[in-house]
Amino acid sequence: MPCTTVLVGKKASNDNSTMIARTDDGFFDTKKVVVIEPDKQPKKYKCVNSHLTIELKEKAMRYTAAPSVDKKNGIWAATGINEAGVGMTATETITSNPRVLSADPLVKYEKAKGKKKEVIGGIGEEDILVLVLPYIKTAREGVERLAKLLEKYGTYESNGIAFNDENEIWWMETIGGHHYMAKRVPDDVCVIAPNQFGMDSFDLKDAFGDKKAHLCSKDLKEFIKDNHLDLNQNGKFNPRDVFGSHTDMDHIYNTPRAWFMGRYITPFSHKWDGPDAEYTPESDNIPWALVPDRKLALEDVRYLLSGHFQGTDFDPYKNKDTGKRGMYRSIGINRTGVTSICQIRDKMPKEIRGVEWIAFASTTFDGFLPIYTCVPKLPSYISNVTLDASTENLYWASCFIGTLADSNFAACGQIIERYQDAMMIEGRKALLEYDKKMLKTKDYKLAIEANDKICAKAKELTQDTLNKVMHQAQLHMKNGYNRADN
Repeated sequence: MPCTTVLVGKKASNDNSTMIARTDDGFFDTKKVVVIEPDKQPKKYKCVNSHLTIELKEKAMRYTAAPSVDKKNGIWAATGINEAGVGMTATETITSNPRVLSADPLVKYEKAKGKKKEVIGGIGEEDILVLVLPYIKTAREGVERLAKLLEKYGTYESNGIAFNDENEIWWMETIGGHHYMAKRVPDDVCVIAPNQFGMDSFDLKDAFGDKKAHLCSKDLKEFIKDNHLDLNQNGKFNPRDVFGSHTDMDHIYNTPRAWFMGRYITPFSHKWDGPDAEYTPESDNIPWALVPDRKLALEDVRYLLSGHFQGTDFDPYKNKDTGKRGMYRSIGINRTGVTSICQIRDKMPKEIRGVEWIAFASTTFDGFLPIYTCVPKLPSYISNVTLDASTENLYWASCFIGTLADSNFAACGQIIERYQDAMMIEGRKALLEYDKKMLKTKDYKLAIEANDKICAKAKELTQDTLNKVMHQAQLHMKNGYNRADN
């Protein structure tokens, strides 16, 4: 599933929190955000796409999830934070190459046909969060659990998965059907991942030694050697060259997004524009991780994930067409279902350590709201979503706003900017208010009241924005005419 991921280490963030964020770019999948209590976690999990059945005998923890409303293709839980204060986003669809996929083929489901028996598939994005998040107490444990599942069942797609806790972020990329690499994200960097195999450095000595910051399949060295996968020169090991892709489509669909994000977070330490630029939108060597020129806040992550190449000639909403408008795939795309920022906050009680910032539909036009995740259920404004369009929930209201504002961007741009800022302001105000109350009283059930208050304010702001955007859309209808036009 085409997505964009941003990871912010605790020393790269303004408040020492760790943040993992991703746009879940499906095919206009209707999404909601819910809490799954342990008694609702299945003991026997059935994969819809691969027809695989997995026994889940371990004791589960409570966790949040952002499943598809229509379950015909499976759960697709996307993102969440569990009661141990561990966040997870799964998954960023990544690229590979024929050398890897022939040496370790993806484990795809095949129907029975004639004398040929049915072939059960592996696990994939549909399943991974549900199989992992309820059972892990640290980010590293997330990698270790998923590694065992990959080794046993395989996967039918190439994916990147992020985990975070109070202290660490881990990024994991699958290699073929059964192999993987995982790396602890350095505390002082921001990782930018746009649908490609991303890691551009990896310490194999550590992975096969102390395993402090690198983990991988036990046979990865032999896998590389036996299949002649190493394309690196002069003894260097760049996993992107070994396991990733460098295609013409990457230069339209993937690398431009990395360029836009890198340009934003390091405008001074790297040169991104002009004839002597270090990196262009079509560069294959844009770093996977960058030390930002200034510390990053939630608002910066929101800006990155709503990117449409603003400030460049590639912006599809640019008034003047220079021949480059809309030529690259934006981050803020029309078919996003849900976007989340899993923020694990430093030196906070475990009950309120995890805050999940949620937005629905196209990130260019939506607003983020925060939710405390230490609750038995979430407000209906984000959890009670049906397949019928309605202004009674944030998912559909966000769809309405984006659809109307897209074709009236010049008239609606300022309205959207004010809406997005107002959502962040009101969300932050509520967190400040209720953090103080809960730290003082130790009554963490107040988180339920806080979430209700946040969603009520979000509904008010969203409805007001929809009213304004609707009016602008009416003013610019093509059949507009009155007698004064004669």
